[in-house]
Amino acid sequence: MSKALNEILKQAQQLQKQMEQLQEELAEKRVEGTAGGGMVTVVVNGKQELIDIKIDPEVVNPDDVEILEDLIVAAANQARENASEIAKQEMSKITGGLIPQGLAGLKIPGLF
Repeated sequence: MSKALNEILKQAQQLQKQMEQLQEELAEKRVEGTAGGGMVTVVVNGKQELIDIKIDPEVVNPDDVEILEDLIVAAANQARENASEIAKQEMSKITGGLIPQGLAGLKIPGLF
């Protein structure tokens, strides 16, 4: 095996280890999304997994469930977008900004 190929494989292994570590770190991060002026708060981790939902009792109206549903969806989407942005920023630190632009069409679960 040539020296250059050996170096490329070594760098790929290092990048893979960094990616695995990033996945673990993202799983520990907590990001919030809110709607209705804080009436609904959704918490996701950095991998965009739903962790918690908090609902102010004042927004619970059995005669108008649709408002509550809309607030939950809006808060969840905001939290997911915030988590996605954090993941992109963290990925950029590892790759020097190459992967988000270079692989813009590639969806890596939990990262983009």
